[in-house]
Amino acid sequence: MSSDMQVFRLPDLGEGLTEAELVNWLVAVGDEVRVDQPIAEVETAKSMVEVPSPYAGTVAELHGEAGETLDVGKPLISIARAGAAQAAPEAPSGTDGAVSTGVATSPEVEAAAETYRTEERAGSGNVLIGYGTAGGATGGRTRPRKAGVAVVEPVTEAPAPSLEAALAATRIPGKLSAVISPLVRKMARDHGVSLDAIEGSGASGLIMRRDVEAAISAPGAPAAPASPVTVGAGAAEGSVDGRTGLGVSARTPVRGVRKAVAANMTRSRSEIPEATVWVDVDATALLEMRAELKKRAPHDTPGLLAFIARFVTAGLKKYPALNTRFETATDGSQEIVGFEGINLGFAAQTDRGLVVPSVRNAHELSARELDAEIRRLTAVAREGKATPTELGSGTFTLNNYGVFGVDGSAAIINYPEVAMLGVGRIIDKPWVVNGDLAVRKVTELTLAFDHRVCDGETAAGFLRYVADAIENPGGALADM
Repeated sequence: MSSDMQVFRLPDLGEGLTEAELVNWLVAVGDEVRVDQPIAEVETAKSMVEVPSPYAGTVAELHGEAGETLDVGKPLISIARAGAAQAAPEAPSGTDGAVSTGVATSPEVEAAAETYRTEERAGSGNVLIGYGTAGGATGGRTRPRKAGVAVVEPVTEAPAPSLEAALAATRIPGKLSAVISPLVRKMARDHGVSLDAIEGSGASGLIMRRDVEAAISAPGAPAAPASPVTVGAGAAEGSVDGRTGLGVSARTPVRGVRKAVAANMTRSRSEIPEATVWVDVDATALLEMRAELKKRAPHDTPGLLAFIARFVTAGLKKYPALNTRFETATDGSQEIVGFEGINLGFAAQTDRGLVVPSVRNAHELSARELDAEIRRLTAVAREGKATPTELGSGTFTLNNYGVFGVDGSAAIINYPEVAMLGVGRIIDKPWVVNGDLAVRKVTELTLAFDHRVCDGETAAGFLRYVADAIENPGGALADM
């Protein structure tokens, strides 16, 4: 590979994520780019992120297409240095990590790997470039920095095997085609597809992920091996499901936010012995207090969720066991980790799925300040612009499922937290007030908690504290 060719690999975008979906290219082959200029939009399990370029020059190759899933550390874009002729790119496009015999010789591949490792040590290459690159800054910024995006320390990779060795290990006897991606091999194996019968569409006949997917969906393709759990999982859209005998109308890949939610909820259910307590609450006084405040300041009155959030932070100070984390070390020892502050998460429904942004240091904020931060985080989460820190730093979650018109829910705790408070819809109900029957505004509070960190007495005490604050908000706020 020519020294004039700069290859930028997909960086670790935070929280130790290992892959990201390429949503959209912001540049094209032949475009001139500057250091820190956004070159692509990618979606991780946490958020949508614009990736800036660490290099200035001319775009030589884009390693992937919109909709593909890319692994962290694999080539994202090749950029020829400014004023230099374009050299052969380091790797072909695609997410399979496939390489072809026409790209470079073994010494060139080794030189490319050494160049990449040198760039990593210099602070460029496998970090989120544009937020502290070391040297080589030959261009200016094209937009302001985004708050909350931290530099991820680079991790030096082991030397890559030579190109010929990689191809030799994956080549199919008697054929020019080859497949180098373990993911592609696994996909073919899981669905009973023979690689010998596939003509690769990649460079030099390399078998790509799309080739295996096409073989799976082709008429007469073999069904996936039978499994007691995933029977029919390999059936393509329009085929017949083997277990039910019904036609398959659609198959939706589990990725991005949905994949993260699935993994998180599964882990929560498998590791946390949770219990649930609930109580009906008369919220009439809180609604009346807010209505009175709204008359005085129509455009600066906190929402109901902000008031409840304020009561929750006060309750967690009184019952700190619910604002902890339960950890098990590799040697089997266990401990409960407490925190000096409260990062209050709240569930927000977006087009990309359910996410939980968190208000950092929520215990220091007033109801009005909590309201402003909740609105801001909801907006950035729905735009897909929330940072990994904003989406992954909560210590307790507040879930307002009443907006969906339901009264209660046996919620799954947002791992690795130990408790979640749910608020149901507020509706008119008959209620006894001072011995007389009246119609009141009633809601249901539901607390799911990890029984390893506390007993029912603590959980009930916290729930009752929040309920009493809602029923007597004036007195509660006066004491906060």
